[in-house]
Amino acid sequence: MEAANSTFKDEKKAALIASDERVTHKETHETRPTWSGQMEFILATVGYAVGLGNVWRFPYLCYNSGGGAFLIPYLIMLILCGIPLLLMEFAIGQFTHLGPVHALAKVCPLLKGVGLATVVISYVFCTYYNVLMSWALFYLVNSFGATPPWKTCNNSWNVLETCSSGFRGNTSHLQSASQQFFDRRLLEKTDGIEDVGGVQWELFGYLCLAWVIVYLCIFKGVKSAGKVVYFTAVFPYIILFALLINNMQLPGAKEGILYFVTPVWSKLFEVKVWVKAAAQVFNSLGIAFGSMISMASYNKFNNNIVRDTLIVSFTNSLTSILAGFVIFSAIGYMAHIHSLPVDNISTDGPGLVFVVYPEVLSTMPAFQLWAPLFFFMLLCLGLDSQFATLEVALTFIKDEFGPQMLRFFKREEVLALVVCVISFLLGLPHVTKGGIYVFQLMDHYTAVVSLMFLAFFEVIAVCWFFGVHRISHMIERMLGKSVNIYFRICWFLLCPLLVLCILMSSIIQYTPVQYGQYRYPLWAEWVGWCVSLVSLIWIPIGAIHEICSNKGSFISRLRTALTTTIELDIDDQLPEKQNLANPMVETTIV
Repeated sequence: MEAANSTFKDEKKAALIASDERVTHKETHETRPTWSGQMEFILATVGYAVGLGNVWRFPYLCYNSGGGAFLIPYLIMLILCGIPLLLMEFAIGQFTHLGPVHALAKVCPLLKGVGLATVVISYVFCTYYNVLMSWALFYLVNSFGATPPWKTCNNSWNVLETCSSGFRGNTSHLQSASQQFFDRRLLEKTDGIEDVGGVQWELFGYLCLAWVIVYLCIFKGVKSAGKVVYFTAVFPYIILFALLINNMQLPGAKEGILYFVTPVWSKLFEVKVWVKAAAQVFNSLGIAFGSMISMASYNKFNNNIVRDTLIVSFTNSLTSILAGFVIFSAIGYMAHIHSLPVDNISTDGPGLVFVVYPEVLSTMPAFQLWAPLFFFMLLCLGLDSQFATLEVALTFIKDEFGPQMLRFFKREEVLALVVCVISFLLGLPHVTKGGIYVFQLMDHYTAVVSLMFLAFFEVIAVCWFFGVHRISHMIERMLGKSVNIYFRICWFLLCPLLVLCILMSSIIQYTPVQYGQYRYPLWAEWVGWCVSLVSLIWIPIGAIHEICSNKGSFISRLRTALTTTIELDIDDQLPEKQNLANPMVETTIV
């Protein structure tokens, strides 16, 4: 009997996989390039997920949200929301072999605008994210001198009355030499967004160089990017471990790490801590950016996406924790040498990377070694994320206008060049002397406000309108195994409810954007909301267009708009597969 059952299961699996070409866009599957190997896809997705946010945002959230206590809501959100939604996006991309626009349009025609919105938000994100790469290049070049320029106050850009050669903490009226280097040398910062000032020409040059590097890495599509990630995804881990070993030997490192991991249990009762934990999971894994769907679309049809999901998710989270140990051991060292409490050292945002850590590096033994390696690591971390976000736009253009574009540009390399040049031009406001205010405004309304709305509509479109039974069937079709009940419950109930709670909490607890103590004028906030609408407006436009394009009564049009166009042939499957419609049964582990 066992042998017969085994034979039946093998035949069932073979039949499912053999039929994939008939039901999933055969022409696209045959012509679409694929990753050269499974390792390329894993490294590319890990490289995208592990970015600068792991180095500064996660450690700061732990520091500001209860230390080790923050790990509890973070891991809960990762398990109940992050992992299931990442598998969902991998499944959609790999099964359809399409980018997010066309894939989500087939999943739920009524919300086809969600796919276009993911392309817009990813493209807007990549136009200003590369500015961080220009900063990293600026610091990298300036780190080769005998004395780091951010260590002393005797430079032309320093204000001697307020400059301190040591880090004097967050409560002092003085500024560290490192802070003044960031504000007055790197940024040449003005007093507000009202005074944009001229272009900071050095940053202009470094931004141009950053885009040249990005182009050289992606101009051949996944074939070239897949080779680059072997280095850019692995190298940061070598540096992080080396820095950790070095930092652990410094005086005060223990106090910094204890501050990082010691839980403040009262923080668990604050709703905003749970919202921050969920937002960090979404931002770090790239949920709703379209990048994971896009990269998975270049997979072979039967690639094991469940395995890849677990590898990417846990590697990303462990990297965040590793970065926390590296950062806070260094902060503890700074607190020790300046006789300050640890909570007077850390700062918010990119300042943790570009202000505090350069100050730490300048006091370390063998500064000339650690500083260049650290900033080169930042460059690698940023490049991986930049590849993926830019690939979303390129994938959309190739899927939608491929033949026309190739007739006009002749080669895909020229298309990639044009997209990079336009992205560079759109990023120029961020390298003006008031560019930091533009950067903060764009980041707040793109990576925070727009993302949560977009994530909500994507989850509703896929988990409820498309249906858990169809997602499960897609994965079973690719892998020949049923989906674990854990994923079904998360898709059917927990993910939609958690995303809704996060969205509602974000709206209720909304606070206007600010940079440090600077508060933006009202007109700037309206500009920020317009930036959000640039991506979100496509959701209602797509819904209206789909309903108007259909025929019949309004109810009939709506019913048609809610009907997926992905061919699954569920009704023709074996009786036991009908249980896939019920997310609470069939618990075979993938």
